[in-house]
Amino acid sequence: MKKQANQYDKIFKENIEAVIPSLMQNVLSINAVLVEDLPNDIQHTKERKPDVLKKVTDQEGSVFILHIEFQVANESEMIYRMGEYYFMLARKFKLPIRQFVVFIGNSKPRMTTKIDFPLLKFEFPLLALANVDYSLFLNSNKPEEIILSILADFNNISTDSVLKQIISRLEETTQSDLSLKKYFKQLRILAQLRKLEQNLKDIVMDSIAKYIDEERDVAFLVGQERAEERFVKNLLAKMSLTLEQIADIAGVSVEFVKQVKQKIVTN
Repeated sequence: MKKQANQYDKIFKENIEAVIPSLMQNVLSINAVLVEDLPNDIQHTKERKPDVLKKVTDQEGSVFILHIEFQVANESEMIYRMGEYYFMLARKFKLPIRQFVVFIGNSKPRMTTKIDFPLLKFEFPLLALANVDYSLFLNSNKPEEIILSILADFNNISTDSVLKQIISRLEETTQSDLSLKKYFKQLRILAQLRKLEQNLKDIVMDSIAKYIDEERDVAFLVGQERAEERFVKNLLAKMSLTLEQIADIAGVSVEFVKQVKQKIVTN
């Protein structure tokens, strides 16, 4: 679970600068006219590194510190963690603090969002990306935003239809094969959060000729040995390729392809 969470964190850290303007406007309802970067390490008695930390000036002229955390799982201590962030940020910057936790997990967010002690009251907004209309991300011209569609609300549209739309938009907005492979890989990882990885693989496999050639690395489609075997079987069945070409595309050995082929013949 920790390894998966690190994968999701890596994607958001890589893409956040491209995503933050739309996220602020469409999800957090912040109409910014000026956004300034801030150092994301806060150290007092302990060091904390917020996921997003910006100094924002909105349309009304208000200046505040924007702090966002992305959460995959429900964390029982989140209220205290956000409280630590709040007071560290307030002490360091001497400005109003606006905090948000954006939940990207598959379950419903159930974290405590407020405390009410005799001399202290504190709370933070908790937003679930699964409640946001997927079209807000799909209609973007930035692939970093488009891949977030898979975590949003499909509005009763079939899963396969939405996935096809996402793949199509990625093709339209990505400039190179290398970039396309990168965003497909990120999409595959995020699909795990919605348990849609197999749906995504099946859709890509149905139009495999559009996505592969002898030079394109499609390792993002294969994982453990069973997935690799299934992928090789599909290539053997659907593509007129040599064993060497299949091995190269799937990122496996020629011997592995021969073994899979032998199983097909035997069965």
